[in-house]
Amino acid sequence: MNWRDTLLQAFEPQVARFTIVSDSDGLLLEETLGQAIRSRGFDLQVYENSIQFRYLYETIYRPRWEANESLELVLVVQDDEQVVDKLPYDWLAQARRLHFSLSELFPNLNYAMVATLDRSLLDSLYQAQSVQHPGKLGEQATRNFILRHVFDIVPEIIQQPEDLLHFLLHRHYNRLPLPPILDDYLVRVLSEKPVFAGWPLAQIIPDRQTFLDFLQERWPVYLQSIAGEKDLAIKEMANQYTLSLSGPSLLPFEHDDVRVYIDNLFIEGILKPVENFRSQVISKSWAAVGVQQSASSDRTQRLERLLEKLEGDVPNADQPYTAWAAFALRWAECSSLWHNLTEKEKKKYHTVYDRLQSRVGVHFQDWLQKRYSGLVTLPGTVMVHHIVRQMRSQIEQSLSTEKVALLVIDGLAFDQWVELRQVLVEQRPEIELDERAVFAWIPTLTSVSRQAIFSGRAPFYFAGSIHITEKESALWSQFWAEAGFQPAQVAYLRGLGETGSLERVSDVLASHSPRVLGIVVDTVDKIMHGMQLGSSGMHNQVRQWAQQGFLARLITLLSQAGYTIYLTSDHGNIEATGCGKPNEGASADLRGERVRIYPSPELLTKTQLSFSGSIAWTPVGLPPNYFPLIASGRQAFIAYAEKTVAHGGIALEEVIVPFVQIKTRKA
Repeated sequence: MNWRDTLLQAFEPQVARFTIVSDSDGLLLEETLGQAIRSRGFDLQVYENSIQFRYLYETIYRPRWEANESLELVLVVQDDEQVVDKLPYDWLAQARRLHFSLSELFPNLNYAMVATLDRSLLDSLYQAQSVQHPGKLGEQATRNFILRHVFDIVPEIIQQPEDLLHFLLHRHYNRLPLPPILDDYLVRVLSEKPVFAGWPLAQIIPDRQTFLDFLQERWPVYLQSIAGEKDLAIKEMANQYTLSLSGPSLLPFEHDDVRVYIDNLFIEGILKPVENFRSQVISKSWAAVGVQQSASSDRTQRLERLLEKLEGDVPNADQPYTAWAAFALRWAECSSLWHNLTEKEKKKYHTVYDRLQSRVGVHFQDWLQKRYSGLVTLPGTVMVHHIVRQMRSQIEQSLSTEKVALLVIDGLAFDQWVELRQVLVEQRPEIELDERAVFAWIPTLTSVSRQAIFSGRAPFYFAGSIHITEKESALWSQFWAEAGFQPAQVAYLRGLGETGSLERVSDVLASHSPRVLGIVVDTVDKIMHGMQLGSSGMHNQVRQWAQQGFLARLITLLSQAGYTIYLTSDHGNIEATGCGKPNEGASADLRGERVRIYPSPELLTKTQLSFSGSIAWTPVGLPPNYFPLIASGRQAFIAYAEKTVAHGGIALEEVIVPFVQIKTRKA
């Protein structure tokens, strides 16, 4: 048995229609366990406050129970049993109560240390506990036990620079979620070793972007070293590179345990090739992957290797959301390269790219239909409506003067963010970008997903405005008012994107300098709705818009005003082909190109019968009487064989969007 099996024993169908669980450690919110509970027929809801759950209870659960429908609910209260005792009497009177905790699962390990772990890591820990049978361990022993058996890290064997580089690459390439307390311990232990004296361990161990910067600025030095002393032009050029981070200038990039990661980092666009290294020695070595050639050659070679790598990395329907989030970043790089090829260059790779794109679509659709419903209740920032909660948490944990700004670029797909990012970094080399992926709401419509962003809630809770966006400002203000903010501390702006609109931002900052600022940039969405040249045309237009400098100036303006800046999108877009336009009169509430919305399942079914492969999407988190019919694959409900760029469906490019924290390097 694993730890999930232990908990699942308490969830047998038809035992209790209502179960309230005291779960202060968030065990039931772990993705795989939550999916297993749902697969047994339970609804799983997370308690946030009595008003919000009362609305859900009275709207969905009580009426169906009174009608004797078979519906079983598990309400997770992320607090101790004393908080559960204070819930409304009518809930407690009919509910079965359960309690779970980490201390019960890991009785011999230090609770405080185990509690720092991401719940997805408990598998390895539980297995190690079962095999190793440790006695009662204190904090230090538990810490070492976790490092060894969960992260495969043994500080004692990190003795040489190549050992340290391998550890850091393994940690940061795979984005291993080491808790800060373990990072601090590793910094302390490794700093005591003379061989690592001068290494900026306190920066490169916990911070991924700083570590990547550390590698990037030392790559030209390595190229110089293998070019040889005879190539004086190269040597003189390389000596011009300055190192902003302390530590050795020459790293053992060629070591087998290091080289495989470096190769992948260049292929995936995480590290950038260096210009002007034309040494024959380098061109014949593995290091050529990190040297710029012609623009055409760089594109095609990277695309070829990335396609080969992604072919074996497509996640399946049983993998966690993190697998698809990581894949989406690499798929965006691949798509960006593809859309920048000439038509002549595309001919060579068309078959491979189309086959992989189709396979990604099928696998992702299968995954969504099996596991999407579980994303809503996951802890952390997984879906777009979680973003404002992270912002609120950041303010609560920091100084009272903390200010945050959220930039929502309407309709920006992840692969188009790659285009925008490249221009942005050229215009503002001083910025650092911490890139992650989040999931949009389905259907991927502005009125659904963008309102979820600004409200911090599932669409179920804004049923009255589900078809419009005019309530966003009120939803944004309401979220922050409930968090204790005064109206003057909150601001919202929409319709930005042109250089002249920066004056509106300046005016708001000058008038009352709000602590939280929400901004909608709608230029990309406008480009999309007028696009006649497909996805490649979208890339070209987004790049041209970025080159005009609006976003770079907006970021500078906010950064100088002291804001922590987040950037995201409400949904992406794809190039789709018409499968025919439904002839249904006024039966649909919304007649989109990728999705149609119906007020009843009967009306949906009537249209679905005429469109083979179209998907009646289960209305997860959506209001009553809101039933989406989604076009199949990369099709659209427009005239047969016509082309369009649209959104609303469940393609990877529509659902997974960028979530970026933007920082400015200190001088």
